[in-house]
Amino acid sequence: MSDLILRVALAVVPIVLAITLHEAAHGYAALAMGDDTAKKAGRLSLNPFVHVDRVGTILLPGFLLIAQLLTIHRVVFMFGWAKPVPVAAWRFRHPRQGMMVVAAAGPAMNFFLAWLGALAAHLVVYLPAEEVGLAAEFLETFILINLVLGLFNLLPIPPLDGGRIVVGLLPMRMAQAWAQLERLGILIVLLLVFLLPRLLADFGIAFDPFSDLLNSVVPWAFRLVLMLAGHDVSSSDVRVL
Repeated sequence: MSDLILRVALAVVPIVLAITLHEAAHGYAALAMGDDTAKKAGRLSLNPFVHVDRVGTILLPGFLLIAQLLTIHRVVFMFGWAKPVPVAAWRFRHPRQGMMVVAAAGPAMNFFLAWLGALAAHLVVYLPAEEVGLAAEFLETFILINLVLGLFNLLPIPPLDGGRIVVGLLPMRMAQAWAQLERLGILIVLLLVFLLPRLLADFGIAFDPFSDLLNSVVPWAFRLVLMLAGHDVSSSDVRVL
């Protein structure tokens, strides 16, 4: 039981930190450009509970976490979402470009956190020998979760941050059409990224471009973060320690 609790903590704590600071970054970016909507709503907080969505933050990730620990005894896949930070884009001098900056702040925070985790890995060797392995595993998980969260949110599909960045970059007519996709919300993401590839796999059709993209980009990003933090990345099997 104690080992199960430890496994849960190693998965949950990095996820909570990554999601909380991701959402807070959206709110602070909006505030910096003149929109205090998130501040008035109490969402400029590092308290993870104010960003909790009952389904996306608790029920779905909890089910995935417990199911994997009880069946394969490790966590290989997680998905969820937090309560969106409210933003009044009309308060920005340039609303579309302002929303683009606000959207980019979330993934940028995750990449920054991944780099901080890589920097902290330099300190692991100073811990007692019995704690080194656990600390290294935590930091490696922390770095990977932040990279995956940041990169996944950059996919150009509304309502992900990447979709909102695209809206800020496209010409007005195309931007309006692309923004309309957000009405379907998370259903688009669930269908295109998760359900459709698995349904097609049942018919022997290999179609999972988003997973293929992440699986190719995440290892490269992991090595880049370690390199930027001063680690030796010459080995083909790069780890925190």
